[in-house]
Amino acid sequence: METKSWKEIKDSVYGEKGTERRDELERDFEGFKIGLQLKKARLEKNLTQNELAELVDKKREYISKIENNGSNLTLKTLYDIVEKGFGGKVKIQIEL
Repeated sequence: METKSWKEIKDSVYGEKGTERRDELERDFEGFKIGLQLKKARLEKNLTQNELAELVDKKREYISKIENNGSNLTLKTLYDIVEKGFGGKVKIQIEL
């Protein structure tokens, strides 16, 4: 049995980079990573989801949803969470 790399699996299941399905996978993964980063930052600040939700005027369920899948996160909410909730700054990078 031949062992395949993760890249080969992604290419065969989702298509090669640049295809619509693969690009969607990559975007979803980036959203997931943002959610994990926000959860890590919240835990480092010793905040519960309820406490963070109160700081940014959102519901706890929304914070949970963002931490589990950040793909529906708006930029305004991202800024609110990082700046109002954590006292930090957001840096966004665009690659062309």
